[in-house]
Amino acid sequence: MAKNTAGFGFRKIDVDQYNEDLYKDEEGSEAPSPPAGPDEHEIMSYLNQGKNIDALKVVLRTAPIGSKNPSVKDAAFTLVMKVLLAVKTSEMEKAVNCLDRELVDILMKYIYRGFECPSEGSSAHLLAWHEKAYATGGVGSIVRVLTDRKKV
Repeated sequence: MAKNTAGFGFRKIDVDQYNEDLYKDEEGSEAPSPPAGPDEHEIMSYLNQGKNIDALKVVLRTAPIGSKNPSVKDAAFTLVMKVLLAVKTSEMEKAVNCLDRELVDILMKYIYRGFECPSEGSSAHLLAWHEKAYATGGVGSIVRVLTDRKKV
């Protein structure tokens, strides 16, 4: 015989909490102190010395991904664009090959953000960066960037 199904004990789960429109980041999932962004003086000193690859590594390593302050993210984006535009096309492949997988993903995030709001002459340079980053990171890098909720 069938058991009693008139009870409501099994309906204790609120399925509406899993609706994508009601998504909220969990308080404990954030890092205790998100980075405040790259140091502009350090990056500019690297660029003035001609150490573009070192500047790229530092600016990507200190990207304010966990920050919720839009002014910090905009300042970091401006600095990243300065670095990306300073690197010559012949140095791009060497620069991308020096990065690990996580930094290639962060680079790809900045490339896509650069595509969203292009400046004069940056689109061709960003396309060249995208080609080199795609050659290193593959399709997986693009998928990780497009599905990640943490933006740069």
